[in-house]
Amino acid sequence: MDIEFNSKEILTASMILFAVIDILGSVPIIISLRQKVGHIQSEKASIVAGIIMIAFLFIGEKILSLIGIDVNSFAVAGAFVIFFLALEMILGISIFGEEAPETASVVPIAFPLIAGAGTMTSILSLRAEYDVQNIIVAIVLNLIVVYVVLKSSKHIEKVLGNNGLTVIRKVFGIILLAIAVKLFAANAPQLF
Repeated sequence: MDIEFNSKEILTASMILFAVIDILGSVPIIISLRQKVGHIQSEKASIVAGIIMIAFLFIGEKILSLIGIDVNSFAVAGAFVIFFLALEMILGISIFGEEAPETASVVPIAFPLIAGAGTMTSILSLRAEYDVQNIIVAIVLNLIVVYVVLKSSKHIEKVLGNNGLTVIRKVFGIILLAIAVKLFAANAPQLF
């Protein structure tokens, strides 16, 4: 079995995951968590999120087949989730309500902030289109970015300011919207 890395797939998957994880858009949440509890375990949160994402990449499809859902159906459903996430980012509204966590441990940071429902959906949707090794590289690249952002969130907030974070969030929202349309178009015809 030959393992070939495709830089285009890695770049595309990385950008999709970067947009879905939206770690830069989460900087205000991270800052408020840090203010509440004093310290965020960046290393632990990044490692646990990586384990969750890679495990879901390999067993997510098996879980789906166990309950009788194929990857294309999940990808179409994922397209809808990503579509609504994009609308949240672009319009600045909250469709998916989340409770504010009480502590900044692995649970609120690694899951659901980094490896949440949108990320899991995206991973399985990517699995329908790209090679596994390229998705793993994309996950690792994103985890490096996540780690750096978690470690330097105070500095990033000062540099970008609220307006900069808002612009980045809206730009990635538009990218996510286009990704949702592409995922739907690629997988919906195979359902009929």
